[in-house]
Amino acid sequence: MEKQMYLMMIEKSKTYNKLTKKVVEEHVANIRQLDDEGKLEICGVLKGYPGMAGMYILKTDSREEAEELCKREPLVTGGFATYKLVGFQVANRENNYLL
Repeated sequence: MEKQMYLMMIEKSKTYNKLTKKVVEEHVANIRQLDDEGKLEICGVLKGYPGMAGMYILKTDSREEAEELCKREPLVTGGFATYKLVGFQVANRENNYLL
């Protein structure tokens, strides 16, 4: 079964500016774990978009799995951010850009 892709948009909460070094280190450890597990396609910080912290593109077997990965994100569990999860379909040369 081919993995599905999901875009996790990470939105800053009112307490985002109170992030601690510990939470940031946990966030980075989570990114590493997702990458080690083969569940992370790409991630990064969104610059120039007020209220948005960053995003992940996740590769999972189901939406439910992607949702669980979002819920374990330390920025979310710590109350520093919320997220929106959206299905993501890749358009590339191999699939003729979805034509």
